Amino acid sequence: MVKVIDKNKSRLRRHKRVRSKISGTSACPRLNVFRSSMHIYAQIIDDEKGVTLAAASSTEKGFGQYGGNIEAARKVGLAIAEKAKAAGITDVVFDRGGYVYHGRVAALAEGAREGGLNF
Repeated sequence: MVKVIDKNKSRLRRHKRVRSKISGTSACPRLNVFRSSMHIYAQIIDDEKGVTLAAASSTEKGFGQYGGNIEAARKVGLAIAEKAKAAGITDVVFDRGGYVYHGRVAALAEGAREGGLNF
């Protein structure tokens, strides 16, 4: 019998392990990334209060392109940086969400750095 590995279950285990070490505060909130096959999402979260301070995704109205590629991820990174600036946030802790820091996740991080976020 062939054993099928549940990739999402493995990712959630990795994410849990990372989250045990990092946490967002009001002074330095957490930039969380979720990626699906079609879209990419980013949230800036204050874990002490349990609130989302800013969010951006490739599903937003007016995004206007396919959300499952590197260009879209970079654009979402720029958008989350712009929304963070509007909320008065400059420093964040990056949470890759259990994904490998490569491809779309890295492009989103680079876009956020270009937009002015420090991490």
